[in-house]
Amino acid sequence: MKKILFTIIMIALLSPAVAQRAKEKADQRFAGLDAQLNALLADWHAAGFAVAIIEKDKIVYSKGFGYRDYEKKIPVTSNTLFAIGSCTKAFTSSLVGMLDDEKRVDIDKSPIDYVPELRFYNDNMNNLITIRDLMCHRTGLPRHDASWYYFPTESGDTLIRRIRYQEPSARIRERFQYNNFMFMLQGLIVERVTGKSWADNVREKIFVPLNMTRSNFSIADLEKDGDGSLGYIVKNDTQIEKTPYYQIKGLGPAGNINSSVNEMANWVSVWINGGKFAGRQIIPASYIAEAISPQMIAAAGLPSKEHPDVHMNTYGFAWAVSSYRGHYRVLHGGNIDGFSALTGFYPSDSIGFVILTNQNGSVLPNVVRNIISDRMLGLKAIDWNKEMLADREKAVAAQKDAQAKSQSVRKSGTRPSHAVSDYTGSYMHPGYGTFRVVQSNDSLFAVMPLRKLYLRHFHFDVFEPFEIGSNGVDTTRSGGARLNFRTSEPGEIESVLFLAEPALAPIEFRRQDEIIEVSGESLRRYEGEFELGGMIARVYVKNDNVLYLFVPGQPEYELQPTGPNIFRLKELEGFRVEFVETGDKTIRSVIFIQPNGRFEAMKK
Repeated sequence: MKKILFTIIMIALLSPAVAQRAKEKADQRFAGLDAQLNALLADWHAAGFAVAIIEKDKIVYSKGFGYRDYEKKIPVTSNTLFAIGSCTKAFTSSLVGMLDDEKRVDIDKSPIDYVPELRFYNDNMNNLITIRDLMCHRTGLPRHDASWYYFPTESGDTLIRRIRYQEPSARIRERFQYNNFMFMLQGLIVERVTGKSWADNVREKIFVPLNMTRSNFSIADLEKDGDGSLGYIVKNDTQIEKTPYYQIKGLGPAGNINSSVNEMANWVSVWINGGKFAGRQIIPASYIAEAISPQMIAAAGLPSKEHPDVHMNTYGFAWAVSSYRGHYRVLHGGNIDGFSALTGFYPSDSIGFVILTNQNGSVLPNVVRNIISDRMLGLKAIDWNKEMLADREKAVAAQKDAQAKSQSVRKSGTRPSHAVSDYTGSYMHPGYGTFRVVQSNDSLFAVMPLRKLYLRHFHFDVFEPFEIGSNGVDTTRSGGARLNFRTSEPGEIESVLFLAEPALAPIEFRRQDEIIEVSGESLRRYEGEFELGGMIARVYVKNDNVLYLFVPGQPEYELQPTGPNIFRLKELEGFRVEFVETGDKTIRSVIFIQPNGRFEAMKK
């Protein structure tokens, strides 16, 4: 009996020691990690970032580095809010997955069944594309990002109308092509089925049960938060510079959530634990299994000579799926102006991570991801920072070489074919939007809803756009693809082409005549009969304020004023008339301007 008692006492005494040694052994995974991560700030010229590591259902590491406000030196914390960009997509597809589980949505049916006004570029797409195709980027549509980025709108319905004019670059399910519009469309499907906004659905079905109390959907809420981050870019490779927030607006379901690593850790925990959080099933387990299974090959994903155990590149539902050094890895990145994000997990190992940074288009989250993955998975450490810094240097050199080659095609000594003022006006594409070209002194500017770009003459009728910063035009920052103005047969600027979507040929924006106000009294001076080759055309006012043209054998045409003495024919694109005055301001003749030439008719 004494022997048994002694054994029990010894076990009781040893248990805390064993537990302590186990804890110390586990903690060794993080030995020196703070210093290692902190050193990345200088290497990558980053303002700040935050990291959370999740194991099973607990946050085992959470810390901020650098500054959320670089100028004021306000530090990043594990509760600092960042824009997470496309890490939002998994939230959106999860809502669709929940509705599919409830039999309110069938992901293998057409999205048109839920959004009847939706139309794609052709009937084949209308008939064959399913919601599943939207969820794994295999519709045949390339990104068309310039449509929402340069021409934002609060209205998802407006964005839906643009889709029918957006050309595909592949057949359906032929190729993985990332497309933000398809996630906006999923959000709209959720709204139509539930009768609630996408944001309300995310808040009620995900944020509230996961205690994500500070996560939000707007720049206004990010700015109001007491621990919200500013966004930054790296200028001239080394200079940290603040950049304005980007208002995603109607494309919200594709990328407008703001959150912290601590709150996003709860989101990752759900995925590690089969859809459960705090014992409650938040996301259906059946959806979890499908979402993190390959639905589409994203790229070749071949192993490299240096890393033969890093391979596979596939995509599930809003998650990229690959193999990392013998471990099944699921992750998704996010980028929006001034911010980069990375969320991921190893489902077989019950380990996850969240990395958020206030640096634009940053590789930093990938470096951190691999460093903490090696530690948490017990793998031999690789100097990923050194490798990715070397890759960055190669990328910078390649970019500079490409820019030099791009400039080398310039034909020197050329000049525009028209006066500067002739290029001004509104230009529209129904799949994108409308922008204006305006003149200031001798310079041209492209004015879009959220930005104004300086257009510098490149050669002939091609102009190069540049960003306008706080100190004026910044010729070190390209504003995008060059604008190539096209001339009609009568010799007038009729459209502009630019490479809005790199997967396609340059997209043509047609020049739109801007209608001006002209009083009925002023219109009456244009009335009369005009003779051309024995044909008599009549011009007259109806309803006191609308000018009309009638040519025998043709319908009556409404004339819409677009400039001094210039009118367009409302029903005929490319047709205009210009009235010619005499010295005493009376009308002498009218010039018919049409695709096959200019014809002058004298007033009788």
